[in-house]
Amino acid sequence: MALEITRCVTDDDYEAWRQVRIAVLPYERTVTVAELHEADSPDRLMVLAREDGVVVGHGLSDRSDSAGGGSVIPRVLPEHRRRGIGTALLEHLVEHVRTLGVPTLRAGADDDASLAFAHRFGFAEVNREVEQTFHLDGPVDVTPTPDGIEVVTAQERPGLWEASYERFGLEAIAGLSVDTPLDVSPENWVREWLGDPMFLALADGEVVGCAGLGLDPDHPTRAEHLLTAVRSDWRGRGLAIHLKLRTLAWAVDHGLTEVYTWTQDGNAAMRALNTRLGYATTRVGIQLARPLDPA
Repeated sequence: MALEITRCVTDDDYEAWRQVRIAVLPYERTVTVAELHEADSPDRLMVLAREDGVVVGHGLSDRSDSAGGGSVIPRVLPEHRRRGIGTALLEHLVEHVRTLGVPTLRAGADDDASLAFAHRFGFAEVNREVEQTFHLDGPVDVTPTPDGIEVVTAQERPGLWEASYERFGLEAIAGLSVDTPLDVSPENWVREWLGDPMFLALADGEVVGCAGLGLDPDHPTRAEHLLTAVRSDWRGRGLAIHLKLRTLAWAVDHGLTEVYTWTQDGNAAMRALNTRLGYATTRVGIQLARPLDPA
């Protein structure tokens, strides 16, 4: 059967792309068609792989949030694997990254088969993330708001999140335990890091902490924790746990039954906080990298 790899253009293409991701990663939120369109840019390539008109896989390549990197994400539906489709997708995506002028390819794996596939093409582990999951089965007791703090949501105060990028956002991003500094633009800060809801801790009107959720339209009873962070001068006062408990209480009030979060393996403090609250470790994700043209 002839394999055809084509760029996503129409809403139907984007929906087909979504369905591949949902099939391969059923335990994670998949962004909506509208969100995929919103993230479109000349640097971003999304493709579908078809055999005789039937979708068998998809791919994505783009600039990575990691400075100097280009990400490649080939995925093949389980029943169509081990036939060279993943290799063809990877080669197609790598050619696109070459046009971006970056020296490093980045990818990810969270099972043995995808990790072995990545190793075959020269990728090596650079980071690990741990998924922790909390099952909501009753009310959540929220700790008192720390003195000097007002908590609002970004949705209640339009513009606060955008204004927090310089003083709060850059420090929060720099504090993540990753192998390469992240390069997040103000536009990406707004588009990709803002939860709904996103709880903001204010001190004298300035954002000093946040915790948010990414709701899952395909699975309305679950959500992903997005960035939970506290500015360095406000740490050690119980603010992180207060904000996280606020998100859990909101989740209960809105009928959610499961919340999960991905935390860098090196962020022992956040993982310990989650464990204290009753989160169970459910999965490990491996981030990989290699030079664009390996020796």
